[in-house]
Formats: sequence, C-alpha cells, structure tokens
Amino acid sequence: MMGDPMISKGITLTRHLLDDRTPIEGDLGALLIKIGTVSKLISREVNRAALHGKLGYTGEINVQGEQIAQLDLWSNDVLVDALKETGLVCTMVSEEMEAPLHVDRNCLPGSYVVCFDPVDGSSNIDINGTVGTIFSVRHRRGHGREHMAADILRKGTEQVAAGYVMYGPSTMFVYAAGHAVHGFTWDHTLDDYVLTHPDIRIPRQGKTYSVNHGNYHRWSEPTRRVVDYLSTPDKATGRPYSLRYVGSMVADLHRTLLEGGLFMYPGEAGEGKNAKGKLRLLYEVAPMAYIVEQAGGRASTGDERILDIEPSEYHQRVPIIIGSPDDVILAEEFYQGKR
Repeated sequence: MMGDPMISKGITLTRHLLDDRTPIEGDLGALLIKIGTVSKLISREVNRAALHGKLGYTGEINVQGEQIAQLDLWSNDVLVDALKETGLVCTMVSEEMEAPLHVDRNCLPGSYVVCFDPVDGSSNIDINGTVGTIFSVRHRRGHGREHMAADILRKGTEQVAAGYVMYGPSTMFVYAAGHAVHGFTWDHTLDDYVLTHPDIRIPRQGKTYSVNHGNYHRWSEPTRRVVDYLSTPDKATGRPYSLRYVGSMVADLHRTLLEGGLFMYPGEAGEGKNAKGKLRLLYEVAPMAYIVEQAGGRASTGDERILDIEPSEYHQRVPIIIGSPDDVILAEEFYQGKR
C-alpha cells in the first residue's frame, strides 16, 4: 500500500511515537526516536562518503569472515554511542561486533536489547547504490552479564519493535511495534521524518521476485524449481514474475513490502558456509520477518516460520523466503514436496 501524503501531512516521527493514540510504551517510543535521529547522521555520511574518504574497506575482517567497509565501522560506532546515551539499552548485538556489548549502567528494569546491522548492503556504497540499517528491539529478561545469552537468544516473536532505514533517493524510516507498519520520509526542510506511508499492507500476491540468481547452480533442487516456476511464462497465473535484485535486503524488501512478491536468500546445497543461507537471524532476518508479518505478509525458511526459530548463536544464519503471503505459500509448497 502506498501512503497518501495528504492523510499524514505534518505528522513527524516524534509526534507520532509520543501521541497517546499510538499503542506503544513510552520508553520504546523514545528509543525509536533516538534511532531515527542517529539514522539521519548515517544518511548524511552515506551521501558524502566519497567526499569524506569513507569508500572502500578497512582491511579488517569481521566475525562473519567478511571485509569491513569503512562506513560499516563508522556507522556501528555511531549507533553504539547513541544507544548507550539513551540509558535504555542494556545489551547490543551487531553484525560488526564479535560478541554482544553489555552496558552495565543501563541494565535497569524495563531496559532493552537491540540487535542491528548498521549498514546493510555495504558492498553497494562504492557504486552509489542503495543501502540501509536494520534493527530489532526486545525486552531485557535476565540480570547481569551471565544472562546475556538468555536475553538475546530468543524467538523473533519476542521482539517488541523492529524497523529499517533505507538510504536511497530519499531516506525512509519504517517501523513496526506490534500493531501496524508505518513509513516516514526524511524532509530535509524540517530536518525530521514525516509520515508518508501509514499502515502499510503488503499485497497478497506480487509480480516480482528478488534473489541472487548468480547462485543458481549452488542451490538445492526445491529452490531451483521455485525460481524456474516464477520465471516460466504462463498467462493464467500471471507469470513470468520479473526479477529485481539490488543486493541490499533493505532495498529489495522495501519494494516487496510496497508492491508485493518475494524476496529470497536460500541456503546452498552441500556443507559450505552458506548451507544455511547468508543472512543473519537476529539482526537481519527476524526483524524483517516481524515487519512483513505485521503488514500482512509471511516469512519462512521453506519449512518453518522465521519468527518461531529459537536462535542458538549470536550470528546464526538462516535461509529466508519472505513477502506476499500467497507467493510465500507457493514457494513453501515446493520445499515441502507438494509441487
């Protein structure tokens, strides 16, 4: 569903989150406002990366075995500092940090755990492509460092909020907090996010699919059959679907959320490092699944609901099929041997 700017004219992110009619707890609203504020700093730096010498890589390798982009590292530090400052975040998990960060002074009743990918799709930065930030929020449950794993390694159903920021032609902040999905566009004149996409609902079926087709010969047979089916012409079923792939989960899934269809990052056949997919459960897959489900969509591994997976490690990878409910169900039928 595309928002009508006339409906939401003048409603800023701050006003929306602090409105008594918005069903969200007060501290959570303040935390989301802070994430929105720091995302504007990241957006400015993304826009000026070439001018400020932040293109390319640092030469370091992260815990995933991947090169760290300069902007990844800078954005991670900015987010960590901002979340610490809120006094609301007890523990953080990031793609760029090997271990969770525990902030003792913030571990008070009602504090939160935040998992995030500071710059999703960072390989796009050097070619001026779209990138984004993904975040997930859940309540702290335990007490002290020894309870970090118990706080973090929980099913996606325990998230209290999730969202992403897309740094594209315009910067958009999209969030869900248990009731609906709302999108805000950064108005540079006001220097604030303005509600432009209220109550986003994903179409039941779409006409596009997003997948890294270059991995075709490394996929399992069910994955290849799904993609073959979607790309085979058949007027009666509205095929072929069009292939659209940016290489940033935020960008590809944002299109899917608004226009329908599928985003897939499947596991590869065999026992290689991507046998369970490439995307991480805690700070990429689970938050996006939370958002899409609240917009009326569906998120699956092909065999099980994403939000029902109980994580076993901080940087766990899982395959994902996510998007319009009818399209995801169709794909699941291939994985479950029904087609």
